[in-house]
Amino acid sequence: MQKYWSIVPAAGTGQRFGGEVPKQFQLLNAKPLAQHTLTALLSLPVIQKIVVPCDMSFEGWKQVEAIQSPRVQLIDGGSTRAESVLNGLMSLVDVADPNDWILVHDMARPCVTEKDITSLIDELKDNSVGGLLVSPINETLKIVDTSNRVTKTVPREHYRKAQTPQLFRFQLLMSAMKDMLDSQYQPTDEAAAMEQAGYKVQTVEGRQDNIKITCPEDLLIAQAILVNQGQQ
Repeated sequence: MQKYWSIVPAAGTGQRFGGEVPKQFQLLNAKPLAQHTLTALLSLPVIQKIVVPCDMSFEGWKQVEAIQSPRVQLIDGGSTRAESVLNGLMSLVDVADPNDWILVHDMARPCVTEKDITSLIDELKDNSVGGLLVSPINETLKIVDTSNRVTKTVPREHYRKAQTPQLFRFQLLMSAMKDMLDSQYQPTDEAAAMEQAGYKVQTVEGRQDNIKITCPEDLLIAQAILVNQGQQ
């Protein structure tokens, strides 16, 4: 039977967010952001283990109760997201089968719902490659030049915002990530590595409120989302 493993890269310092404390430890409704994210993943019994590539020496982890779960394992992260994901994959070599599923999720997406993750898993269970959650774009899209002048308006129905989790077969993802990094290319997400390797990546529509925390004002939005979802 195929198993599911999760990797949640969290080695970043959150330079765009600013502040002395990395965003994964910023308080969100009185809990560290990382606590919300890991709790969402732990709610799914199908996930065998959640690997968190990170700076294990950072004091903020002591405030994240979820890491006490036997299903959560902190490991050393890399200098980039892609390197952290590859570290996570390498840590699973001795326990994961080539055809097992790897679910990669952003630590900075604390509002992901159990329903969306389950939908992703259900939609892709018979897929030979994998895919990712996406959401539609409701705004008009413009292409601009280096002088910030509009050069073209593009049809938004052909575009989607990439989200996480992203779910791919273990061996395929590890090979794709290795090839990308060996070629000195840093993919911004796992789907990009799979696309570059020539695979057809499936999309599964998710909720619009699965936002990524990038700047301080995003925390205010996330607070409202979690309240609306019934979380405390």
